[in-house]
Amino acid sequence: MPQGQPTEVPKDGLTTRQRRNRPLLMLHTGEMKGKSTSAFGMALRGWNQGWDIGVFQFVKSAKWKVGEESAFKALGRLHDETGEGGAVEWHKMGEGWSWTRKQGTEDDHATAALEGWQEISRRLRSERHGFYVLDEFTYPLHWGWIDVDEVVDTLVNRPGHQHVVITGRYAPDKLIAAADLVVEMTKVKHPMDAGQKGQRGIEW
Repeated sequence: MPQGQPTEVPKDGLTTRQRRNRPLLMLHTGEMKGKSTSAFGMALRGWNQGWDIGVFQFVKSAKWKVGEESAFKALGRLHDETGEGGAVEWHKMGEGWSWTRKQGTEDDHATAALEGWQEISRRLRSERHGFYVLDEFTYPLHWGWIDVDEVVDTLVNRPGHQHVVITGRYAPDKLIAAADLVVEMTKVKHPMDAGQKGQRGIEW
């Protein structure tokens, strides 16, 4: 796509402006790091546009912290105080309104993940956010905790102007087929190959 020009103009009856501004379903998958980092970068751009940002992390522990969480919560406070940017909500399994199980069996985690998806589905139907980050969401799909067909149907048929970006390895084929943008992070080189563990500011 040289200079941002599409390789083919679809015969969909839309104007260039309408096609350019349609909401996107995006997927960042693959073995290499950077999937979530890229998604949060997109969310930061959305916040700057004044979009309401909803982040939903499908992780098992509420203790797991990333730098973006602190940054986005600060941006949310800035919006509340000054009106700058957009509103921000950040939720994760094991913490907050729905995912209250901090410990438990795999069945507990599966139930919590499903509850989380059901809440996201409700928000999509009510057009609650302008930009959604479903971080590590491919894992409960891969493990069979959440029905892939239902997820794809809900995402493809979501109303209004809601962007969604999903991250994680092992993305189901049906989700890949449904997405407008799919990125696969491929490892060429990583410090862990030389025995170096993750470090602050790079991995979290």
